[in-house]
Amino acid sequence: MTGYAEFDGHQTWYRVVGELRPDGPAPLVTLHGGPGATHDYLLSLADLARDGRAVVFYDQLGNGNSTHLPDRGADFWTVELFVRELANLLDHLGIAGRNHVLGQSWGGFLAQEHALTHPPGLRSLILSNTAASFPAFVKEANRLRADLPPEVEATLRRHEEAGTTDAPEYAEACLVFYGRHVCRLEQWPPEVTHSFAMIEEDPTVYHTMNGPSEFHVIGSIRDWQATDRLPEIDVPTLVISGRHDEATPALQEPLVAGIPQTEQVILEQSSHMPMWEERDAYMAAVGDWLRRHD
Repeated sequence: MTGYAEFDGHQTWYRVVGELRPDGPAPLVTLHGGPGATHDYLLSLADLARDGRAVVFYDQLGNGNSTHLPDRGADFWTVELFVRELANLLDHLGIAGRNHVLGQSWGGFLAQEHALTHPPGLRSLILSNTAASFPAFVKEANRLRADLPPEVEATLRRHEEAGTTDAPEYAEACLVFYGRHVCRLEQWPPEVTHSFAMIEEDPTVYHTMNGPSEFHVIGSIRDWQATDRLPEIDVPTLVISGRHDEATPALQEPLVAGIPQTEQVILEQSSHMPMWEERDAYMAAVGDWLRRHD
């Protein structure tokens, strides 16, 4: 099932895999990363619909199949906007009273902010490949970047200093980092490449909120953090990531220590996309978690 939810005069596109049934397992709502990517790279999570659980995907405003607003600036693209959009979608689908939320990367930032509004229907939270602080995320990304081949690092720095981060050479250098710490598969799934292509097609949200790359962050949410608010998250939370993740194991420690009810899984052969890199193990961990917290 696909459709649109009206939101602030715009449209949020969604897709539901499975059937939204009041007598079935609580639906899982997935929040994609970026900010500025699309739902496509999370589509492997449709595996979790096999036991009768509905899985909800959507493109956040400004992205993919939802309304694009390329003329809006940083005052419009705020964390609060996306928190309200998520609440609106839950109401539109009639599942605000009972659901799980999985946020991946930036979607994990959004999931934390959603949980901090204390929505009464939230059964559990899955924080996938994310962090509690964007400055800490950037610090770790730059630590990983320092281990890149010297000529790659030199290319990145040259274009960042010159303000030419839209050059193909800069994008090629970024791909070296991405191949180590975003998706380690030799052949990226088409769903993943499509999400990256969608950012290139309309980079408004990514460039405004993040910046030109994962480690050159100059956007409006560069100072976001929830570290000091984590103890207020009052639902069971699974923290899951990859050993080689750009959201490094060090970034998972504040989440595990700060949220009162947590379990942690680190997948040893994965980076930022274990839902593809170690698909079966990821689905087993998340599926077991969901069944235990319905």
